[in-house]
Amino acid sequence: MYTLSSSVTWKKLEQLAQQTENDRISDYFSADSDRFNRMSLQLGGLFLDYSKNRLSDDIFKTLIKLAEHSPLRQRQAQMFSGDIINVTEKRPVLHTALRNRGDEPVVVNGQDVMPEIRAGLKKLQAFTDQVRSGEWKGYSDKRIRNVVNIGIGGSDLGPNMVCRALLPYQHPEMKFHFISNVDGQHIKKILKGLDPETTLFIVSTKTFSTQETLLNANTAKQWFLAQSNCPGADLGKHFVAVSTNKAAAMEFGVSEHCIFEFWAWVGGRYSLWSSIGLPIALSIGYHRFIELLEGAFEMDQHFLHAPLDQNMPVILALIGIWYINFLGAETQAVIPYDQALHQLPSFLQQLDMESNGKSVDIEGNPVDYATGPIVWGQTGSNGQHAFFQLLHQGTRFVPIDFIASLQVDEGTEAHHFALLTNMLAQANAFMNGDTKDNRQDFASCPGNRPSNVLLMDQLNPHNLGALIALYEHKVFVQGAIWNINSFDQWGVQLGKRLATEISRNIENKSSEYDASTQGLMQMVKQHFARKPAAAKNNAPITPQATAKQKKTA
Repeated sequence: MYTLSSSVTWKKLEQLAQQTENDRISDYFSADSDRFNRMSLQLGGLFLDYSKNRLSDDIFKTLIKLAEHSPLRQRQAQMFSGDIINVTEKRPVLHTALRNRGDEPVVVNGQDVMPEIRAGLKKLQAFTDQVRSGEWKGYSDKRIRNVVNIGIGGSDLGPNMVCRALLPYQHPEMKFHFISNVDGQHIKKILKGLDPETTLFIVSTKTFSTQETLLNANTAKQWFLAQSNCPGADLGKHFVAVSTNKAAAMEFGVSEHCIFEFWAWVGGRYSLWSSIGLPIALSIGYHRFIELLEGAFEMDQHFLHAPLDQNMPVILALIGIWYINFLGAETQAVIPYDQALHQLPSFLQQLDMESNGKSVDIEGNPVDYATGPIVWGQTGSNGQHAFFQLLHQGTRFVPIDFIASLQVDEGTEAHHFALLTNMLAQANAFMNGDTKDNRQDFASCPGNRPSNVLLMDQLNPHNLGALIALYEHKVFVQGAIWNINSFDQWGVQLGKRLATEISRNIENKSSEYDASTQGLMQMVKQHFARKPAAAKNNAPITPQATAKQKKTA
C-alpha cells in the first residue's frame, strides 16, 4: 500500500528541511554561477525560471525520487488512455482528449471517443463561422453583436478568463458578457445595455440543473420575451445551450440543433476545451480556438514524454509540495504582470482548490499531511501597492508565481518596460531582501522569499493554451503524489444540496437545522412574506419548474 508520509523519501525530505532551514537562496547563486541556466526550461513560447527557490541540488533530486516512487506515472498513463481515475464518480478524466491533435485513438469502455470529439468541433466551427460572419441572424434579421454566456464555476471561469486574456483577437463587431453570480444586480447590469434583436445567450450548464445558472437563464429568457415581443418559434435564434442534458435544454426552449453537447467525463474546471469553449471560439474565431487547443496539446506531449527532472508541470508541482509539506506554506500567490491575465488567479483558484482541497486519499483514509494550498492573487502593479507589504515583511511564508508576456503593444512601450522591470525588481527583492548591512529595524526586509517566473514571448492563443495546461498538470501531479482524487468535488455538491433543501423547507420549522440556521431562515421568510412577487421570482429553478414555466408561457 502507498503510504506517503512514512516513506523513506518523505523522511529524507523532512531531514533536509531541518538541515537547510537557514539556507539562503542568494547563497545558492553565489555558489553556482550556472544556477539560472540549470534551473530554467523553455517549451515553445513559454519560459520557466525556477532558480529563485529554496532548493538545493540534494532537495531537488530527492523531490524527483518522491515523484518516481509515487503513483504519478501510472495515473498519468491511465488518464491519457481513458481509464477510470475519478474513482468516486467512476469516470475517466479526458480533458486531454478534447485537445488531442494527434491521430491516436482514445478508448473509453471499448469505444474510441475521438470521432465524437471531432464531430463536436465541426459543429462548433459551423456555428461559430455563421455567427461571426453575420450569416446567423436574430428574429428581426439583424446580425448578432452581443454574446452573453450564462454559467457558473467551470462554465464561466475558463471561458471568461480566456476571452479577457485574448481580447486583442476578439471579433471587432461583437462584445462578450459573462453572467455567473446569482445576485440579481449582476444580470440587471448586463441586460440593461443590451438590444434583444442583436443578442445571443449561451446557457452553459453540464446537467442543466444548476440552480444559479437556471435562475439567470430564466431571467434572461423573461427579459428577452418582454423586450422583443418575439414569437416563441424565434427564441432559438437567440438562445443556445451547452449541456450533457439535451432533453432539459429543449424543455427550456432551445432548438435541438442549437444544443452543443459534451460528455460526463468532462470535469467543469477542465471544460473550456470542450463545447463550453463556445464563447471563446465566437470571440477569437474557430481557427484561433484550435491554436489554443494546440498549445495545450504541446504541453500534454511534454508532460507525457519529458524526463521528470526536465518536466515543467512536474517541477512546479514538486516545488509546491516542498513548500506545502516541508516548509509550512499554506498559500500560493499567482501574480500576473499583465492586465489581460487579471482573471487568471481566479481561474487557477478553482482549478487548484476544487481539485486538491481534499482530506482523504483515494481509498477514503484520512491523510496525515497537508494537501492543496489556498491560491490567490491579482495583477502585479496593483498588488505591489496592496498586499506585497505582507509578503516582504510579514510573518507568513508565501511562495509566488510571477507571470508576464514579453510582447509590447505599439504605443505602450514605456508602460510595458515599467511593468516588466517592476516584476523583475520584485522577484529580486523577495529573494535578496534589504537588511541594511544586517541591521534589523523597521525598514529591513529579510528576503529569502521564493518565486517562479513564467514568461511568454507573447500572449497568444497557443501560449495561453500551454500555460493553462501547465497548471492543470501541476495540480494533477500533486494530487497523484498526495494519493487523492483531484477530479471530484463533494464539498461543492454538499452546498448545492443544502441550498435546494433550505429553499424547499423555508416555510416549515424543522429540527434538522441548527438554531442559527432556523433563526436566519425565519428572517428571510418574514422578509419575503412582505414581498410575495419577489419571493415568487426568486424561487429555486429546477428542470421541472422550467418545463412547467414553458407550458404556461
